[in-house]
Amino acid sequence: MTTTPSAPTLADSMAAIPARIAEDLGVRPAQVTAAVALLDEGSTVPFIARYRKEVTGGLDDAQLRTLEERLGYLRDLEERRAAVLAEIAKQDKLTPELQASILAADTKARLEDIYLPFKPKRRTKAMIARENGLEPLADGLLGDPSQDPNVVAEGFLGENVPDVKAALDGARAILVERFGEDADLIGTLRERMWKQGRLVTRVREGRENDPAAAKFSDYFEFSEAYASLPSHRTLAVLRAEKEEVLDVTLSPYAEEPEPGDVTDYERSIASRFGITDSGRPADKWLAETVRWAWRTRILFRLELDMRTRIRTAAEESAIAVFADNLRDLLLAAPAGTRATMGLDPGIRTGVKVAVVDATGKVVDTSTVYPHEPRRDWDGSLATLAKLCTKHKVDLIAIGNGTASRETDKLAADLLKLLPDLKMTKVMVSEAGASVYSASAYASAELPDLDVSLRGAVSIARRLQDPLAELVKIEPKSIGVGQYQHDLPEYGLSKSLDAVVEDCVNGVGVDLNTASAPLLRRVSGITESLASAIAPGTGRSRGGDIDTPQWPHRHHTANSRMMEA
Repeated sequence: MTTTPSAPTLADSMAAIPARIAEDLGVRPAQVTAAVALLDEGSTVPFIARYRKEVTGGLDDAQLRTLEERLGYLRDLEERRAAVLAEIAKQDKLTPELQASILAADTKARLEDIYLPFKPKRRTKAMIARENGLEPLADGLLGDPSQDPNVVAEGFLGENVPDVKAALDGARAILVERFGEDADLIGTLRERMWKQGRLVTRVREGRENDPAAAKFSDYFEFSEAYASLPSHRTLAVLRAEKEEVLDVTLSPYAEEPEPGDVTDYERSIASRFGITDSGRPADKWLAETVRWAWRTRILFRLELDMRTRIRTAAEESAIAVFADNLRDLLLAAPAGTRATMGLDPGIRTGVKVAVVDATGKVVDTSTVYPHEPRRDWDGSLATLAKLCTKHKVDLIAIGNGTASRETDKLAADLLKLLPDLKMTKVMVSEAGASVYSASAYASAELPDLDVSLRGAVSIARRLQDPLAELVKIEPKSIGVGQYQHDLPEYGLSKSLDAVVEDCVNGVGVDLNTASAPLLRRVSGITESLASAIAPGTGRSRGGDIDTPQWPHRHHTANSRMMEA
């Protein structure tokens, strides 16, 4: 006896997630299933990548990050699918065919397109027209255009439909809603608009000569295809629109059609519903209905979709650039355990100076005033020379902020003054140093130092070991990307935290000198354990706290945890 396969269910969709991810990644479903189980147990990506290779079949960090992201998307999709099915079932409109279509939807956009006709909404003109019995008129004209609309409409007049115009307007409203809620049609038109459409901007009247708008002058008259827009342009345009400098239009056309021309979009709508211009009495009325549906309903919806899509694409690209820049900064080659002088440049407030020893312990601080208004160049050189000689400084780290060039010249004169020390000067990114200086962690780590001097300490230490120092700063405050404040908070933080986590676990840490913030990023080490390993603030309190002395000084914390 032959049995008919049962229709797919929601449980089947959930169970199929590993297979879908495996297909995306080009790996075996069993590998994905194993990785998902580990993630659900609370394991981090670096931990799985390094210590559970035998379970996942060797999935690497990049594959696991993609897997984790895709898993979240697909689970959200299934939750939404369940909600949609429940809502339509509650309306008693869930047919087997509709259920199959919902279960087959592979993206959130497709699912929402299918759900749109059933989404609870305010009373529309189409609803009122149906209540007034005008749906047969709409169906009749669409099904048989040989009928004269004005003649047929006479048969639908009543108390709420006083004349032929009201009847035909109601019938048109019904068809416009039907056209605009056809999931397959909308999906096709959306992809066409993405491929063909352009973002067009023009400066708002009266803002052309506004100094505040000058930074957006490149976009005063601008046009570019959606698909080729780089993230920085999109974010710049959207910010300018928010600041009321630009008017932004999301055009569906590669080239604007002439007034009165029938567009490809209108032809697609007409073709979908079998509407042609064959000279029949209702053909003109139906063509006008198609144009009305396109211009007043479908285009408006697709413009909103395009706005969301280009913003999302720009944000994802900008976050990726931010993450790449952060990774490069964190993994910059460390100068190592060498006595270092940090110079935090300033003009009016002076150049803040901090000297740290080979372990990062603060051994001396000062402030010199070589620049305006004091211009004490010689006195500054004498102070710096004294500190360098006293502490046998090997490296000079110069922050790259305001007055960095002038301070670099000061350091160059210092090197000439003390050739026997054979010092090296290096320009260091001071991004986030001010944020660190005023942070609660800096207050606990360097309680006896003024806030202004803590920045110089951070600059010195980030030359010794960029990764160990920069993990003390919230990743988004390091400032290595564009339009940071225009990006979604959650997405940016999640991406940057993942970069820090991967970098720390890829490099490892020295337990003798690691700070608690650094240890917290190691897979398998909790916050409480990190505080126990590096009580207080470890090396950062100037070496007055004893940290655990492991047998091998450079044994990394992640491997030590596994052995334990």
